[in-house]
Amino acid sequence: MIEYRPLGVSGLGGWLILIQIGLWFTLVMLLAQISQSVLPILNTETWEILTSKDSGYYHPLWGPMIIFEAIYNILFLLFTVYVIVAFYRKKAILPRLMIIFYSLSLTVGIVDSLLLSQIPMARELADGSSIRDIARSAIACAIWIPYFIKSERVQNTFVR
Repeated sequence: MIEYRPLGVSGLGGWLILIQIGLWFTLVMLLAQISQSVLPILNTETWEILTSKDSGYYHPLWGPMIIFEAIYNILFLLFTVYVIVAFYRKKAILPRLMIIFYSLSLTVGIVDSLLLSQIPMARELADGSSIRDIARSAIACAIWIPYFIKSERVQNTFVR
């Protein structure tokens, strides 16, 4: 005789609603960041001011930092789209993707903050938002990574 075991909670409801909101919010914020911050800095005038040795704003880390942030934001935008697609297709890989998503956000936030703190002008302009962002990312990791590891809803939903 085949043993019957009830499936339990499943579907994209419950706490996963907050994950959906967060993913869409991240997508919108990345698009805004790229269009309002990354692309304007990459224009030739701003790039020249920050990376030309003749400029008063020059620092050797500006160029690598701008390139790093541009590449990261574009790749993370693409990764976020991939995660959203996997989420709605209920792919079995989604829990691992979400762990990578939250861990990567925290790690890159820390690295970015440490590198920017090496540039005097960036240090002067710092308003504490990077520390708040790191704290927010750390809290998100502390809440959502265990959720994606332990949740019955997650285990029952992402099975394809």
